[in-house]
Amino acid sequence: MLKLILSSLLLIQSLALFAQYQPTSSGQVVKHSYYTLSYIEEHEQPEWVYYKLSPELVKGDQGRTDNFRPDPKVSTVSASLADYTASGYDRGHLCPAGDMKASEAAMSESFYMSNMSPQLPSFNRGIWKKLEATVRYWGMSENIIYVVTAGVLTSNSGHIGANKVTIPKSYYKVIYAPKSQKMIGFVLPNVKSNQPLQSFVVSVDEVERRTGIDFFPQLDDAIEGKLEAQSNSSDWLFKQYSSSSSATKSKSLAVQCKGKAKSTGNRCKNNTTNTNGYCNIHQHQGT
Repeated sequence: MLKLILSSLLLIQSLALFAQYQPTSSGQVVKHSYYTLSYIEEHEQPEWVYYKLSPELVKGDQGRTDNFRPDPKVSTVSASLADYTASGYDRGHLCPAGDMKASEAAMSESFYMSNMSPQLPSFNRGIWKKLEATVRYWGMSENIIYVVTAGVLTSNSGHIGANKVTIPKSYYKVIYAPKSQKMIGFVLPNVKSNQPLQSFVVSVDEVERRTGIDFFPQLDDAIEGKLEAQSNSSDWLFKQYSSSSSATKSKSLAVQCKGKAKSTGNRCKNNTTNTNGYCNIHQHQGT
C-alpha cells in the first residue's frame, strides 16, 4: 500500500511538469505519465523527449520489463519492432529505463517505440550508457533536474526498416539543475568512443543551433540567456550512479530491528535502514 501511495504521489508530481519547461515543438506532442515527447513522423522518432528526474525515479526497485511496443498515442503510428530487426542498430532508449525505476507503469512507458532511436551497439552500450549513468548521479545529487534528449535529426546516416526510421549521426542531452541554477549540453557522435564525457560538452545555445529547438522558453529571458550560454564542465561532478553500489551501501547500513514480534514477544529478525532502528512493520513501537 505504501509503495502504491508513493507511486501515486510521484505520478501527480510528474503530470505537473509538462507545461513547466517544455521545449518548442515541430511535431506531435505526446504526453505520457512520466515523460513527454515531440514525435516527428518524417523521422519516425521524437525530436525531443523531456522529463523530470528525481531520486525517487532513480532509486526505485522496479526491474526492466523489455515490453517494446508501438506507442498508441502517436496519431500517425510509431515505428515498429520490425524496423529494427536485423538492422545492426540497437533500439536506443532516449528516456532511459534506468531513469524510470519508481514503478511498473514508469518502467513500462519507457519501452514505447516512440522513445527509441537507432543507435550503434558500441555507442548505446558504451559512451551513451556512461552519460545516462552520469545524469542519474546528477539527479540524485541535485534532487531535481530536467532532461531533454534525442537524436540530432538535421543530419543522418540513412534509414532502417519499412517505416524508414532515420539514423541520427549524433545525439544530444540538455540538463537544467534549478537548485544550482546551471545548465549543460552534450552532443555525441553515434559511434564508439573512449573519450571522456567532458570532451562532448557544449552550451545549450549550441544544441539549440544544431537542432532548431528552444529548450527552456518558459524561463525568464535574462536567466535563460545566461544559463544557456554556459559550457563549463567543471561546474559539474562527473560521477556515474550505480544502483548496485547504492544497494551495497544500504545493506551495510542495515541493523536488526529493535521491535518485538507480537506473536512471540521476541525481538524482530528483520533488518532495517530506518534511522530510528525499527522496521516498517514495527514503526509504531518506535514512537
